[in-house]
Amino acid sequence: MELKDLKSLIKLVTDTDITEFNMESAVGKIHIKRGPDKEIVYTSAPVAAAPAVAAPAPVAAPAATPAGEKEVNSKYEAIPSPIVGTFYRKPSPEADAFCKIGDVVEAGQVLCLVEAMKMFNEIEVEFKCKIIEIVKDDATPVEYGETLFLVERL
Repeated sequence: MELKDLKSLIKLVTDTDITEFNMESAVGKIHIKRGPDKEIVYTSAPVAAAPAVAAPAPVAAPAATPAGEKEVNSKYEAIPSPIVGTFYRKPSPEADAFCKIGDVVEAGQVLCLVEAMKMFNEIEVEFKCKIIEIVKDDATPVEYGETLFLVERL
């Protein structure tokens, strides 16, 4: 591949929303990636077209949520998944969990990872709080807006 062709590919990646590009040919392989290695996603209350909840609450609950959890949601704040992916409580299988029930976490602290398309997104808390409940099990799929943690703001 000529240098001008390589420059054209780089320009294509930088001028669009593409963050990663791979190409293989008989001559060789090209891998272009832009942006940080880790995507850090900050979240608090969901921003979304979530299903309506009967009573106003600080966080809208998904439609499939049992009535008992809606009652808990009115007392505590939910930290939802900002993306669709797989929920992980630990940075690696042999490591300790980022947090556990009863922990007090500071603003900016990582609570979990959500893997989406081979990218591990750190989910950080935006405010100091106490972990009341970890709603999802480790290595389970999550949907956008689905509650991951119930917390008490401190």
